Amino acid sequence: MRWFWIDRFTEFVSGSHTSGIKNVSLDEEVVDKYCPGFPVLPPTLVIEGMAQLGGILVSEHFGFEKRCVLAKVGKAIFHQPARTGDQLRYDVKVESLQETGATVTGISHIGETLHAEIDLMFAFLDEDRFNTGPLFGPGDLESMLRLMNFFHVAVKPDGTPVPVYENL
Repeated sequence: MRWFWIDRFTEFVSGSHTSGIKNVSLDEEVVDKYCPGFPVLPPTLVIEGMAQLGGILVSEHFGFEKRCVLAKVGKAIFHQPARTGDQLRYDVKVESLQETGATVTGISHIGETLHAEIDLMFAFLDEDRFNTGPLFGPGDLESMLRLMNFFHVAVKPDGTPVPVYENL
């Protein structure tokens, strides 16, 4: 993953839901150049931020053993732009988990105001057909999760901490 579109995990319950924040900053080139004179976080990157949260939620449920990819954006409704200085709070909830994929719903708020509503579908790549090597280098995913405070907040449904999986 080249860019992170979430800054920090604030909650994570395995197989259920997760929350995180994204700070919109003018020093991010994409914010400054997307709409010159009106700096906003592009809606596609809001979707990507929620997809990153949702993908980690789904992947962790399967012990990070499956190659999980965003397959479809079912719905994306934006109620207002995310401007510089805003802090987005993302909340993503699992709707269904199956052996072939998963669906999640996500909402974002700026303060108490609803910002966006997004439905996402994830698929698991068939290793026989799509074995193009690892998605991350050794330890890269673990490092990314540590940077975003994942292991500080991530718990199993019974409240025990999520382990650091060997394959991270």
